[in-house]
Amino acid sequence: MSATIDIEALGKSYDGKPALEMVDLSIRAGEMIALLGASGCGKTTLLRCIAGLALPDRGRILFGGRDVTHMPTQKRPIGMVFQAYALFPNMTVAENIGFPLKVRGVAPAKIHARAEELIALVGLSERAGHYPNQLSGGQQQRTALARALAADPEVLLLDEPLSALDAVVRDHLRDEIRRIQQRVGTTAIIVTHDQSEALAMADRVAVMRAGRIEEVASPAALYDRPASAFTAGFIGGRNRLDLPVRNGRARIGAIEFPVAATVSRVGIFVRAEDVHRRAEGGGEPAEIEARLFQGQTTRFYLTLHGEEGPLRLRVDWPSRETAGLAPGDRVHVAIEPGDAHVFPL
Repeated sequence: MSATIDIEALGKSYDGKPALEMVDLSIRAGEMIALLGASGCGKTTLLRCIAGLALPDRGRILFGGRDVTHMPTQKRPIGMVFQAYALFPNMTVAENIGFPLKVRGVAPAKIHARAEELIALVGLSERAGHYPNQLSGGQQQRTALARALAADPEVLLLDEPLSALDAVVRDHLRDEIRRIQQRVGTTAIIVTHDQSEALAMADRVAVMRAGRIEEVASPAALYDRPASAFTAGFIGGRNRLDLPVRNGRARIGAIEFPVAATVSRVGIFVRAEDVHRRAEGGGEPAEIEARLFQGQTTRFYLTLHGEEGPLRLRVDWPSRETAGLAPGDRVHVAIEPGDAHVFPL
């Protein structure tokens, strides 16, 4: 069972300082949406309002058309997963998962059957009788996820669920959470500051900035076609080059970017992998300032000469093709205008 979620003109302040300002967001039933942004952007406050852990100052929250804005948390049809697991240390995996049903007065046989079903779903059948201190971090978070799903919630809320895990476990559990959410079909909202996590898990991503939603789109659209300078700089690890506009063109040497004639300055956003190395004479000269080996690729930090002073670029090139390059070396680079995103400043 899943519900649509509609957030209408939501606002929330703390000590007179706005945390959320006129937030509007509609989420389809069964959809997973990520609230993505830097610390302090309002994403956790928004999740807390949806959960009933914080009351908005204005606006409405609707689940399936029902106004739940002032409904107590325990009466909302939600399940929650936190960064810190929040498992009961004196209960086994099975008992933790069954606890939400126990407090609702569900018959023990039904609790046992539901716990077994969820234990199998999250891959913990061999750990059902273990206590939290006998589990790894990933296993504890799987238990927390199963517990959140025990009462068949209409909405699943996940607050930075992977941030306390090491990289290998985090990547694996990221895929597992997405698989499980798609399997059960519950509407889900995940809060994260990690863009790779948001892009991999969500059907759509809401990019937040200073208490507002900057943009909502599919991961592919955000990555390939950002609608604002902020999103272009935040998603995809793009370089930003601030350039003057002359005669409807912004230039880096011979590299030209067409711009509306009415604009005087633009920000050029280009991803590290879209800055291409060329043979001498085939692109703009640049000097290598630093290099960072990353395995399949090596990251280079370059300096080019722009009209108004040095321009710095971060590029990712295949390690096998660039093993001989070192700081101080001169290279030539090119940027295809179609690979860049241009926004007026």
